[in-house]
Amino acid sequence: MKLALALLASAAALLQGSSEPAFTPVQPELLSMPGSLSNAWADYDRDGDLDMALSLKSGAIRLYRNDRGTLTSVGDALGLPTSGHEYRAISWGDYDGDGNLDLFAGATPRDKPSALFRNDGTRFQDVAASVGLTIPGRVSRQNNWVDYDNDGDMDLYATNRAGGNRLYRNDGGRFAPVAAGPNETGFTVGSCWLDYDRDGDLDVFVANQSGPDSLWRNDGAAFVNVAAALGMADTGRTRDDGGVGCAIGDYDADGALDIFVPNYGRNTLWKGDGKAFTNVAAAAGVDLDNHAVGAAWGDYDNDGDQDLSVMNYTGEPGKQVPRNHLFRNDGGRFTQVLTQGGPLDRGDHGDHGVAWADFDRDGDLDLSITKGYTDVGGHYVFRNELPSAQARRSLQVYVLDARGRYTQPGAEVRLFDAAGRVLGVGQVQTGGGYGAQGAVPVHFGLPRPGRVTVEVTFMSAAGRKVQTVRNVDPARHAGRWLVVKRRV
Repeated sequence: MKLALALLASAAALLQGSSEPAFTPVQPELLSMPGSLSNAWADYDRDGDLDMALSLKSGAIRLYRNDRGTLTSVGDALGLPTSGHEYRAISWGDYDGDGNLDLFAGATPRDKPSALFRNDGTRFQDVAASVGLTIPGRVSRQNNWVDYDNDGDMDLYATNRAGGNRLYRNDGGRFAPVAAGPNETGFTVGSCWLDYDRDGDLDVFVANQSGPDSLWRNDGAAFVNVAAALGMADTGRTRDDGGVGCAIGDYDADGALDIFVPNYGRNTLWKGDGKAFTNVAAAAGVDLDNHAVGAAWGDYDNDGDQDLSVMNYTGEPGKQVPRNHLFRNDGGRFTQVLTQGGPLDRGDHGDHGVAWADFDRDGDLDLSITKGYTDVGGHYVFRNELPSAQARRSLQVYVLDARGRYTQPGAEVRLFDAAGRVLGVGQVQTGGGYGAQGAVPVHFGLPRPGRVTVEVTFMSAAGRKVQTVRNVDPARHAGRWLVVKRRV
């Protein structure tokens, strides 16, 4: 009885904004290794729960198999590297369409190759050289698996912090560079794909650490940078105030996707309307003047709107220390809810990459953050301790191709209540979180009980294709995903 009252009090305080959200560290003894750089979640073994991949400064790529909320390190036994050169970005995607998620790792040293670890269902093998994805001369920060040409397979966009970005077209499992792609040189750190103009193909936002950011409109035969025309090109920036990443979400649930950009300097929140964007960061309360790095949207309190986790540094150049932020969304206005020195912002808990994932399948989003840039190394997974009734007030939608083999990056998912009102909008991941792309369900917190309608918008050569699942009872999907397969 006492415990139940405490949980109720905790939930009430959370909803009223009077307490810091409750998160607890998961298996810290297992995840205490130094130098965590990027993290990405996916169900690599197809057992119904999310597993975690990490890249480390040592050159190792750790893979942690998830068994009902317990993590076990299995990467070395499955063929992933235990040492070598550094990979700063890792991304899950099924490049060969065999139903097994493969892992691409972008190399940090310019003289070292990137790697593509093919998953054959039993082991991982680096096939980058044989398929044309070693990408020499690259300093990696972000990889994006996307189907930019709507031909049904996963293409790859590789950013470069020290040279030109490059888009690679997938032709039957082999890759060739696209001459007319968004191949700029801007010391690019982050990139995210979305159909901003709603024409049925994916465009790409590019966060540049030097010079203005870009928005490349996909016109089929070529890409056109429309950032200046849309008022999104902040000219005159240097490496001291440039863009570092991007995160796609719909913070105001108006049906249009928005872009948050963590910056060296003041953060940007581009509110989309389906045609253009307006910077509303100041009005929304997220325009901090800081050294921001990774960011990720996620409804951690299951109240129906998307909250925002941002990794930052504060202090003078050369003396900066991590300062994490978690912005609770209250109707489109954000409040920073972390206490400096608290469980999620102790200074030794996270500094770059961040990802949300419901790894324990209880219905709420857990938090995964890297720790590679201070003397105290490690990686951190924090379990979200929402009361169980509040945690179950959610729905997770896993979007797959028609054969149920692989996720559909860039597909949009919308939820409607019985009256037809929009409850939320999400996107199948195309990047974000700093240096990572997962293959995870789209998570929705539900502001009120009742059946919902799920609407999935797929990209296609014939335009946007909408597929609807009606009369969905979220309670029936507690602890599991609603799987939506693309119609042929």
